[in-house]
Amino acid sequence: MEKKRSRGWRNAQKQRNKSRDVHMSLITYRGEKNWKMLYMRSKKLLRAAQLGLEYPHITNQQLAIRGLEEYQYSDERTFYMQS
Repeated sequence: MEKKRSRGWRNAQKQRNKSRDVHMSLITYRGEKNWKMLYMRSKKLLRAAQLGLEYPHITNQQLAIRGLEEYQYSDERTFYMQS
């Protein structure tokens, strides 16, 4: 005996089995790890790279100091290259 599976039947099955879909998505995505639980620095660097974050966090003051050092270093190189 053939059963007709119409759009109504498919929609009813979708409504009936909706709870299964929610549980599967919760199982596959477990959320981000707690940052404090990543003990090793190397693990934190890898995880930050995966998430696209900058780690360790660099303040504006540190960036300014680093830029100043690079600027002074580039001036020294041009001075020595001119001689």
